[in-house]
Amino acid sequence: MKTHHFFLLSLLFLTGFLAADSISPNETKLKKAKLPKIKKENNVLLLKKSNFDIALKETKYLLVEFYVSLPQPSQNMSEEFAEAARQLKKEAPRIQFGKIDVTHQHDLRKEFKIRQFPTVKFFVDGRREDPIDCKGVRRASAFITWVKRRTGPSTVLINTTDHAEAVINAGDLAVIGFFKELHNESVEVFCETARDVPEMPFGMTANKDICVNYGIQKNTLVVFKKGKPVHNEVLGDGRQNKLDLTRLIKTFTLDLVTEYNLETSVKIFDVPVENHILLFTPKNSETFSVIYENYKSAAAEFRGKIMFVLVDTNETRNSRVFEYFRIREVDVPAVRILNLTSDAKYKMPADEVTVENLKEFCQSYLNGKAKPHLSSEEIPEDWDKMPVKVLVGKNFNTVVFNKTMTVFVMFYAPWSHDCKKLLPIWDKLGEQYQSRKDIIIAKIDVTANDILSVGLDRYPFFRLFPAGPDYQEVAYAREHTLEAFSEFLEEQSKTKAGPGGKDPLGGIKEDLNQKETVVTEKEEL
Repeated sequence: MKTHHFFLLSLLFLTGFLAADSISPNETKLKKAKLPKIKKENNVLLLKKSNFDIALKETKYLLVEFYVSLPQPSQNMSEEFAEAARQLKKEAPRIQFGKIDVTHQHDLRKEFKIRQFPTVKFFVDGRREDPIDCKGVRRASAFITWVKRRTGPSTVLINTTDHAEAVINAGDLAVIGFFKELHNESVEVFCETARDVPEMPFGMTANKDICVNYGIQKNTLVVFKKGKPVHNEVLGDGRQNKLDLTRLIKTFTLDLVTEYNLETSVKIFDVPVENHILLFTPKNSETFSVIYENYKSAAAEFRGKIMFVLVDTNETRNSRVFEYFRIREVDVPAVRILNLTSDAKYKMPADEVTVENLKEFCQSYLNGKAKPHLSSEEIPEDWDKMPVKVLVGKNFNTVVFNKTMTVFVMFYAPWSHDCKKLLPIWDKLGEQYQSRKDIIIAKIDVTANDILSVGLDRYPFFRLFPAGPDYQEVAYAREHTLEAFSEFLEEQSKTKAGPGGKDPLGGIKEDLNQKETVVTEKEEL
């Protein structure tokens, strides 16, 4: 963690909020500099590769939305983004908003590691390296709060009980830091956390009377909901991690148990908790109330560590969630844990959904003792008979991770309209390379097979695994046409034929019987 000069921090608090557009003497040149004539749309700079560097150099603070032209989430957020730009236009002219359509801007996507859309990043003083990620912000008000906290004090200094009450009751949620003094690492962590949680007001105080009024004796962070304290977190000499506090506080934007639906799905993934536990059960069942109360009771103990989600199995719109977790009607009620980073899934060993079983399952997972639950279809007898080879969980590693073959794989979902359109093109690619002894064109249904070695992406997605002794994985991000696939493959593949001119799949088929037992044992965990 960066060590800041505490006397500077105190000075900021004593002087209150600095206007976001105030300019120091050292910034005279920036004030005089004029923005280049870059076109605007709804107060947002229209950026592209050719003018992006100019915008960075001429702008003190630049908040940029990276988007692609098709997904609806990009369109919805762009409206909020533009509204934030409009509101800050006069109040803080040094803060500029820009947007870049990176549908075909592969260099920019790679440079700034844009993997999902829309993505928002914050650039300061023209620095192109290491921009600040603006994650989980979707509303205009939140964009405004977020950028203000990045350009000025991140929290309000509270000196009276009346002021504390005003901050606490300003909205549904508020966070107050009670401290013995404003010169310690706990204050630093608190202020850094406030910058990443624009959804609620933050205040802090070292006033003894205010601390006594709220019964606080130690350095403590308190979350208030509708004016009442709902969580106290003692801040011990800066030992708290900023990310851990952010995760904890953001969970209060959701219920203790959040039901999955179209409205909440976005909010669930906006909270930076990578561990999700899901209860699959019909809400109209006779045992639902008992199971739900057990689930809710267990959730309180793991707030900030594991997010508890309820999935109603009677809701037909949740069908894709059932497919993803391989949940059948005979399985419910079922409990699964998903790690969003690794995409690993874990099945609760016990069948009965009790508080004790849930707590034991969650703690076992957090302690690293739970074993991933793997699913795989059986290997089809004719998996290698067609130009495009059929992969499943049980033969994926054997086919893909070999030294002599370059393997190009399409990861698809049978229900996906985009996948259905691309499968015939993929078949043509297989036919085109059918005679090559060093290349395999393959496909795998990732809704029926768990592959832990490859991170999931939006369906369909493609990965190339080059021949060679080391594991390599090359993501494909070009157009979905036969010509583009072929061009990419020619660039990436090695031209060496299989040793001795043997059938390139012969050695793979010989190894399957030997390795299938090992894979099956993993699958049963």
